[in-house]
Amino acid sequence: MTALHAARKKAEEASLRLGEMHRLDNIIGQGNSMRDVFIAVKMAAASEATVLVQGESGTGKELIAGAIHYNSERKHKQMVTVNCSALPETLLESELFGHIKGAYTGAERTRLGRFEEATDSTIFLDEIGELSPLIQVKLLRVLQEREIERIGESVKRKVNIRVVTATHQNLHELVRQGGFREDLYYRLNVFPIKVPPLREHKEDIPLLVSHFINKMKRKTGKQVVDASHEVMHLFMSHDWPGNVRELENAIEHAFVLCTRDRLETDDIPESLLYRRNQQPQPTPKSTRPSNSWQRKTVSKEALLTLLEECDWNKAEVARRLAVSRTAVWKYMKKYAIPLQQTETK
Repeated sequence: MTALHAARKKAEEASLRLGEMHRLDNIIGQGNSMRDVFIAVKMAAASEATVLVQGESGTGKELIAGAIHYNSERKHKQMVTVNCSALPETLLESELFGHIKGAYTGAERTRLGRFEEATDSTIFLDEIGELSPLIQVKLLRVLQEREIERIGESVKRKVNIRVVTATHQNLHELVRQGGFREDLYYRLNVFPIKVPPLREHKEDIPLLVSHFINKMKRKTGKQVVDASHEVMHLFMSHDWPGNVRELENAIEHAFVLCTRDRLETDDIPESLLYRRNQQPQPTPKSTRPSNSWQRKTVSKEALLTLLEECDWNKAEVARRLAVSRTAVWKYMKKYAIPLQQTETK
């Protein structure tokens, strides 16, 4: 009984943490497009309508789904999430609908499906556009009748569920091409929410950067205060094809390298710096290195000379070469140059 009580307490604490993570104020943004999303989430949370969340990869569709659930009347139970692209058809069918013992080879015991697990709660079906025709038919029946059949039996079981789905694909175009059932599309698209890509609400980047810096401070213990003007300019000029997820990953990468109280350009992933270097740059001031140091390929002799001039400060060398500190380390490894000056004597 003590072990059972401890397990229940642990589950309740996990549910509270999930609710905290999916609070509406954890969706960052003040621009018009994001305000529209906030309004839509609040309206969806107050209803039982089936929701279709649409947006590019990395825009935070699961966060939107979680905010809908944990601000709804069903928040007392944990949301059930299924990634429809992660499993082949046969396994996904068993995952969603469950099976009875002996239903197929390897089915050694009866298993509850995710729809049954989500009874009195919300089931979130991510990447809904990846469903096979068979699963589409079965899902349509669930949405129409609110009942399921486990694999291997003919008993119909009622499920009291709220369905939220998400996709990065254009489902309407998939319907036109014959890759998605039209009747299922209209069943899913009762209340659509469009999450804008980050490039369409760049005014929210400073807020997101501050949010992720604070998140990484709590995670790592590093006392990073903010990002430099150069870093913010770089972030604002980037198109962010990976959207908010790419921005968060960039800041996590920067925290690994940062040894100061502010993120600088030499802490930023090379992919972002490479994109910046492909664009026309302003004429460097006198504090910048001469043109001879701005070549893409640096000789061993030139690198050794610059290391001596900078007292082996790799960050300063990186700034003078207009590359990342990681690139300097790679140059040193390539030329077998020791990391410390004393080792070169």
